[in-house]
Amino acid sequence: MVPLSPPGNLVDTKTIESMITQLCADAATEPELRDVLAVVAESCGADPGDDDLDQGVQFVIAYIEQVPYMMKVAWTAACNVGLEQEMRRILEMVDSYWREGDDIIPDELGIIGLLDDAYCSMTSLQAVSDHYRLQTGKHLFPNDLSDANHAMRRIIGEPYASELDRIVIRTMKETGLVETVTSLAGEEKRLNLAADSTIWNHGPAGRIDITSLAALGVTDDSP
Repeated sequence: MVPLSPPGNLVDTKTIESMITQLCADAATEPELRDVLAVVAESCGADPGDDDLDQGVQFVIAYIEQVPYMMKVAWTAACNVGLEQEMRRILEMVDSYWREGDDIIPDELGIIGLLDDAYCSMTSLQAVSDHYRLQTGKHLFPNDLSDANHAMRRIIGEPYASELDRIVIRTMKETGLVETVTSLAGEEKRLNLAADSTIWNHGPAGRIDITSLAALGVTDDSP
């Protein structure tokens, strides 16, 4: 098992946590989010019921609320594998995107305005973990966000999702993370890809359950 080292000077998440607490706690935003999910479902050819929309709302809120936690996990993981400098730059990008009010989906739209911030954050972190696993055979984080990110991408829709993906790709290139991970993982460090383990050797990375979203038409197994 890899020992967990002190996280060091993590990018401050207090501003992000404050935004999330304020907007996700506002019950008035839920009807607006339900309306958005209903429109998304209709565009996907789905006909969700009230309970399905309620579950969709809870998924979106949980996804957004997980961002600060995942930023802290990402930093701790990076400290353990020598990616502090590159991860710091990625977390700084994530933080700056949250602080930018006039972004791809304006923050003035309430909780809906946080969809792009959360997606940009979570896909950036997952991209790091995916590349690390490609090179070493191990997930960098104990959470695999791929399915949840895919569902959120469909909820956000085009052209916004592709614009956010371009931001993530550009950030990965600018940080030089791909080259650094590759240099860290020589042939002798490529570890049993089939094990699907994390750097903590806790076995397979856990996935966020998105089965409840099938009725919204945003998952691959949607009817």
